[in-house]
Amino acid sequence: MPPATARRGLIVTADDFGLHSAVNEAVELAHRDGVLTAASLMVGAPAAADAVARARRLPSLRVGLHLVLADGAAVLPRTQIPALVDADGRFGDRMARDGVRFFFLPAVRRQLEAEIRAQFEAYTATGLPLDHVNAHKHFHLHPTVLSLILRIGREHGLRAVRLPAEAGAPALLRPWLQLLARRLDKAGIAHNDTVVGIEHSGGMNEAVLLEALHRLPAGVTEIYLHPATASSSVIAASMPEYRHADELAALLSPRVRAAIEGLGIPRGGFCDIFALSHEPSRMTVSS
Repeated sequence: MPPATARRGLIVTADDFGLHSAVNEAVELAHRDGVLTAASLMVGAPAAADAVARARRLPSLRVGLHLVLADGAAVLPRTQIPALVDADGRFGDRMARDGVRFFFLPAVRRQLEAEIRAQFEAYTATGLPLDHVNAHKHFHLHPTVLSLILRIGREHGLRAVRLPAEAGAPALLRPWLQLLARRLDKAGIAHNDTVVGIEHSGGMNEAVLLEALHRLPAGVTEIYLHPATASSSVIAASMPEYRHADELAALLSPRVRAAIEGLGIPRGGFCDIFALSHEPSRMTVSS
């Protein structure tokens, strides 16, 4: 596969597909009438079934797995992963602590593997082609999580993974981003060169999106947003300040559409930009 820097491309993704019916409605609207090309599905979220039904009506929407290992619902029951979730079967948001436990505690790591496998299996059961994989709050930057994604994902047609490398990333994060990119390249997994959406997470309005498009770098860029038809803590208690409706409005904006069309570069999902098939891969996975 040619390096990503040898090509141009734009992927516009909605995260948290399946989290709430208002999110699902926004994804459908933004794809039918706006510039959205992809969505990342939370298979264990409350409105996942509705999201899958909508995706089946939208064959041109490229859907991937939004792996949830923090601040969200698990797929497996608590009895099978008691070291990972609370009494309600939800992951917490102490990611630094959990990252240490994933790395050093074999019993915890076995439960983590079981949950990641269950989420891949739940996605496969939808029958939707797997365009890409990423993790909620970019937890796939953790080397243990990434190893499991690569190993288990191979069994489920994994072809592409988000590289959350945004311009101006903190110096402390850059070695982890470089490690992630190297490991994906070694495994033969496609990835974007840059991402837009971290600095203005929850606030990707029209002005922000237009500025990002004006400054779009060379290579393949993924812009990700969190659109919904309403903005409130009912979408998720952890996102009370997110302006979901503003992000939907940006995706529907004629000015944004014109700016994207003016770029004259390929658009779509990872499978489109990298011309990926959905046949099982034979990648080399390093631990």
